[in-house]
Amino acid sequence: MSVKVAIYEDNDILRETLSYLIKGTESLELTGAYPNPVGILEHCMNNKPDVILMDLEMPVISGIEATILVKDRFPGINIMILTVFKDKDNVFDALCAGATGYLLKNSTSVQIIEAIIELDNGGSPMSGEIARKVLAFFTASPVSRNNDYALSSREIEILKHLINGHSYKMIADACCISISTVQFHIKGIYKKLHVNSKSEAIIKTLRERLID
Repeated sequence: MSVKVAIYEDNDILRETLSYLIKGTESLELTGAYPNPVGILEHCMNNKPDVILMDLEMPVISGIEATILVKDRFPGINIMILTVFKDKDNVFDALCAGATGYLLKNSTSVQIIEAIIELDNGGSPMSGEIARKVLAFFTASPVSRNNDYALSSREIEILKHLINGHSYKMIADACCISISTVQFHIKGIYKKLHVNSKSEAIIKTLRERLID
């Protein structure tokens, strides 16, 4: 069966080029190409893409915001970021939001097609430069785990769920608590870790080895 692909890219020429690339590849099927992610949940509901090619910087809704929306509602859809941005903040924000691939826009047509197929087969394709950044992060010298932030056992449990990409509803079900209680604990986590977002909390937890 063909891999169903949706494209979100605000550059008209690149969006058209990617559309022709997908349409011209026998193993791929284009479900839609859009200049921004407005209506992305409806698109996913109606067209059921297997893979989304997602730009980061788009009008109205950013690629990272759209990734969070999609992964919360449709966790089975794979999202590959396709962007010019290669700084570590954008890379880790995208991965923490739920993206499972990250390619730079200087990738060749063959690399993009191979990455889509690899992603659909369970891989996590990344441009070489991006993969090196991720590897450098995870092979950095470990920091001792001493819980300087006084996280409670429940907060640590919820942090583990966030790292695993679980939505608030999934966390609530797993912990047998309400969604509002999950939100309460997450606010407490943000305060203790001195962060303002889920991606910042996850990155700080991983960087400082706060949990096993």
